[in-house]
Amino acid sequence: MMNMIKKVLPAIALTLSTQTALAMSEHPMWVGQVILDQLEIRDTDEGRVMAWELDAWYGGDLNKLYFASEGERLMAPEEDEEDPATEGAETRLAWSRALSPNWDWQLGVRRDWQPDDPNRDWASIGLQGLAPYWFEVNTHLFVGEDGLSNLRLEAEYELMFTQKLVLVPSLEANLYGKKDDELGVGKGLTDIEAGLRLRYEIRREIAPYIGVNWEKQYGDTADFTRNAGGKTEEGSVVAGIRLWF
Repeated sequence: MMNMIKKVLPAIALTLSTQTALAMSEHPMWVGQVILDQLEIRDTDEGRVMAWELDAWYGGDLNKLYFASEGERLMAPEEDEEDPATEGAETRLAWSRALSPNWDWQLGVRRDWQPDDPNRDWASIGLQGLAPYWFEVNTHLFVGEDGLSNLRLEAEYELMFTQKLVLVPSLEANLYGKKDDELGVGKGLTDIEAGLRLRYEIRREIAPYIGVNWEKQYGDTADFTRNAGGKTEEGSVVAGIRLWF
């Protein structure tokens, strides 16, 4: 009898553990995270500019509700007649679905907030994840009113010098399928933005950084900016902090 009990008990324990794992997979725990990837001051020709990039999500392994925000605000203008003001901001809300352990696709909406120009609303579909060699890649197609479309390509890589010192090169390119005269955006490749930031992780959740940021406009978009008296290319030194919780 004792031998039979010894044989049966492990089988019962294995069955119970398997059922528990299946129950957990059918009802996954939902969690969330907020990442303030960039909160920085840029020293530009216009003055000191505060820029931010924030990502947040809530959900399980397969499905998540995703929120993103980015923008720039002129904090200390070089010209006395100018007042501090938000130069532009963007918010996105999307449903994110896992395609594989390293890739998600997203379906959602985007809103552009322009203080001096018309706001724009877009539907969006995108793909984001980790490419080979651990490049973080984001690709989104936005479709707006009056046949407007915007393809955005982003890539970022984290080069670990030590467990705390990390160098992060990044690149972003925007392409538009149609000219938008009201916003001064041309057709085709409109702009490229590249950055190089060196951060020190006091803890994983807190990391101050310094770096450089470079932006350049192309084509009709550059012509619109030149005609308005603006610069089509600009580099700046940045200093900021990265936070997540």
